[in-house]
Amino acid sequence: MAQEITSNPNILKIILVFTKFRLSFLVVISALSGYLFAGGADLNIITLLMVGGSFVTAASNGANQIWEKDIDKLMKRTENRPLPQGQMSVNTAYLLVISLLIVGTFLLYLINIRCAVLGVAAFISYVFIYTPMKSRSSWAVFVGAFPGAIPPLLGAIAATNEFGFLPGVLFFVQFTWQFPHFWAIAWVTHEDYAKAGYHLLPSAQGKSKQSAFQILLYSFALIPFSLIPWLLDWTGNTTFVIAALLGIMFFLYAYKLFLSQQDADARKLMFASFVYLPIIQFTYVFDKAEHIKILSDGFI
Repeated sequence: MAQEITSNPNILKIILVFTKFRLSFLVVISALSGYLFAGGADLNIITLLMVGGSFVTAASNGANQIWEKDIDKLMKRTENRPLPQGQMSVNTAYLLVISLLIVGTFLLYLINIRCAVLGVAAFISYVFIYTPMKSRSSWAVFVGAFPGAIPPLLGAIAATNEFGFLPGVLFFVQFTWQFPHFWAIAWVTHEDYAKAGYHLLPSAQGKSKQSAFQILLYSFALIPFSLIPWLLDWTGNTTFVIAALLGIMFFLYAYKLFLSQQDADARKLMFASFVYLPIIQFTYVFDKAEHIKILSDGFI
C-alpha cells in the first residue's frame, strides 16, 4: 500500500471513491441524529460515533467493491471505480477494508459494546448477505434495508446503551424509507444493473406499473410511520406539520412516477429521498428539544 501511495498522487481521491466517502458521510449524519434524539450530548462520544461509524461504513463499501470488482466492469456507473480501473490492487483494497473495520469497530466499542456489535452486524449483513444476494433475487433490497436502517439505531444506542423502543422506532422509519429510496435508484439504473444480472425492482417486469405501485405504497406508508414520534408525544406539532408535508410531497413524487413510469420522474424521487431523510431526522431532534422545554415550562 505504501508503494501505491507514493507512486500515485491521487491516492486520497482513489480511497475516497473506493470507500464511497459521500455515502459514509450521509450514514454518520443519520447516526448523529439518532444520538441527539436519544438525548446524547457528549462531544467525545459524538466524535467516536462519527469517526467509528464512517470507518465501518467505508469498510463495508470497500468490501462491496472487492466482491463486485469484475461485475463493476460491466456497468457504466461503476466501471471507473478504482479496482476495475486498476488504480488500486486487490491486496491494498483488502488491507484498507480490514484496517478501517478494525479501527472503526474499536472506536464504536469505546462507546459501548452494543455499538460495536451493531457495527459488525451491519458490515457482515451488507457484505456477506446483501451483496451476493443482489445477483440472485430482488429480495436483496429487503435484506439490505436492515443494515441500511442501522445508523439511527446505532446513534440512539450510543446514547442509551440499550436496545429500547426509541431506537427501534428510529430504525423502523429509516427501514421503511429504504424501499422507495433504493427502488428509485434501481429504476434509474435498471438497464445498467441488467448488464450485471441485477434485477432489483420489486416486480419481475422491471420498470412497470407493478414496480411503480410498490414504490407508491411504501411512500404512502412513510406518512403515518414518520409521525410515530409525534403520536408518542416525543415531539411537538412542528414534527406533525413538517413530517406530514414532506411525506405528502414525497408521495406525490412517487405518484407521478406511478402515472408516467418515466426515468425522469424516478430520478426526481431519488433526489427527493436524499433530501427527505435528514430533514425528517433533524426535525425530530430539534422539535424534541423544543417540546421538552415547552412541557417543562408548563410545570413551572
